[in-house]
Amino acid sequence: MLLWRAVLVAVLLCGVGLLPWLSRTDPALTVLRARSAERAPTPDVLDAIRGQLGLDAGPVRLLGDWLGGLPHGDAGRSWISGADVTPSVLQALGASLLLMGGALAVAAVTAGAACARTLRLGAARRLGERRSAGTGSALLATLPDFLTASVLASVVGVQLGWLPALGWYGPRWMVLPALSLGLPAGALLGRMLDDLLPGAFAEPWALAAAARGVRGRSVARQALRRCVPGLLPNVGLFVVGLTGGAVAVEQVFDIPGLGRLSLQAAVAQDLPVLQAGTLALVVLAAAVGGLARLTARLLIGPALRDGALPSLHRPTPSRPTAPPLLYGGLLLAVVALGLARDPLELDTTARLRSPSWAHPFGTDALGRDVLARVGHGALDTLALAAAVSVAALVLGVLLGLLPRFSGPLVDTVNAVPPVLAALLVTAVAGSGRATPALAVTAVAWAPLAAHTSALLRQERATTHLAATRGLGASPLQLLRHELLPAVLPPVLRHALLRLPGVALALAALGFLGLGAQPPSPEWGLLLSENQPYAERAPWASLAPAAALALLGAVAVTAGGGVRRPRVLRVRRRAAADPAQPVAGGSADEVPVPVAGPARREDA
Repeated sequence: MLLWRAVLVAVLLCGVGLLPWLSRTDPALTVLRARSAERAPTPDVLDAIRGQLGLDAGPVRLLGDWLGGLPHGDAGRSWISGADVTPSVLQALGASLLLMGGALAVAAVTAGAACARTLRLGAARRLGERRSAGTGSALLATLPDFLTASVLASVVGVQLGWLPALGWYGPRWMVLPALSLGLPAGALLGRMLDDLLPGAFAEPWALAAAARGVRGRSVARQALRRCVPGLLPNVGLFVVGLTGGAVAVEQVFDIPGLGRLSLQAAVAQDLPVLQAGTLALVVLAAAVGGLARLTARLLIGPALRDGALPSLHRPTPSRPTAPPLLYGGLLLAVVALGLARDPLELDTTARLRSPSWAHPFGTDALGRDVLARVGHGALDTLALAAAVSVAALVLGVLLGLLPRFSGPLVDTVNAVPPVLAALLVTAVAGSGRATPALAVTAVAWAPLAAHTSALLRQERATTHLAATRGLGASPLQLLRHELLPAVLPPVLRHALLRLPGVALALAALGFLGLGAQPPSPEWGLLLSENQPYAERAPWASLAPAAALALLGAVAVTAGGGVRRPRVLRVRRRAAADPAQPVAGGSADEVPVPVAGPARREDA
């Protein structure tokens, strides 16, 4: 495990270190443009820069010198400013860690609010009244962080003047950025926790506690403890992602964080700064991943060791609900109305017009109809986002089935900000229409693999799996009939919840020049184009944001119908021949009489 992790870290650092050469550009020319764009790139000037930076020694020698200085605390000097790299990276890391702490506090409160109803009903043993929760949290989870940051900065910071909207000088300056990052993250974690809680309340210990009159709050507290270990890997991913991936929020609020520093270094090919920032994120990812695994072991370690866990994912019937049809119909209506209009028609006399009968969603800065652009951008946005989500789901499940192999890989991949991943993919594969899809897929599978591994670890320790194994079931039969049916539904719901985020990530890369380019009406590109006008013409940004929110609502409410089906074939076979053992059957497939509404499950 340690050797595999060391190999992955070495490959990542070598890839970052060789980025200027992999991109087929002259590093000396890039550095000259960053230092002085007006200076002519003559051969003598470029040779002088190569000699100053040691580029004439070749990439391997340069990388070796950088690695050799790390044991002494020397991360080199910036190619652009000439200053020592270590102090600037540590200062940026400190700012990012403070922001991450505030965002995690907001995320914890938001997650608690998202699952509060389920906790209350579970404590009162009235889960039968529970409906498909999470629509509101799904809408919140789909909010683009840079749009949330822009709205909070312009409304709360500038117009109302309640909190500072620019800079990084104290606790008050941390509130708005922490809200921008913590609200979507907390909504996503809360939705995942809400998905697991009903299974915990239906376990035998919870039923026995209720029958003995144990207080509902105590049962709810233990149910939380039962479900949290399955979420800890994703919490660890959020910690690293909020530290190194908060580039947009740091840009909006002018925060000197590590994500912003890494982006600037990557664009300018300031190799020492980029390497040091990446190394800091790798170390943070390894530490957080180890802490998450240790915490999970402390919470349910004995049960995992003894195979004494009941399954959180019981067989329940799929029940389609009306909200997916409602949200889907509304989204289709918007797309159909937009397709009937011209998305490229310019009217300079109607720039930034507010919504009206002629332009229901208003116009953008060039006078183009926003409804038309939303409608025409739906096909490309949804098709590419769906393809990337499917690829990420398949990779995540397959690699999640191999936790010893994928665990260190998840930690390493999660330490790479999406922008840096896009630059690495562009350097290797070149720029093209497939580049954003490859870059997002390269990092989008990691949360799904972590979720799969966590659920699989608990499912393998269930009592019914030990009984099925004792009946002679082979590992393949256990995987096909027990493990995958229990793990796939929650992971699929997780993937559906991340679908709007995938669409937004693709758009962010287009905004950086690595994907869709103007005049393409891709939704995320519309958000990026209209973000500077959020205060003057908020409708131009709110329209594509609302479309993404509708997409998230459709995905989550449709995912609510993804359940583990009841296996009737096993019971029929057992009834036909009671003496015949059935490999692949489980104790959860036998109905147990339970008095009252506790038998009704919506998990």
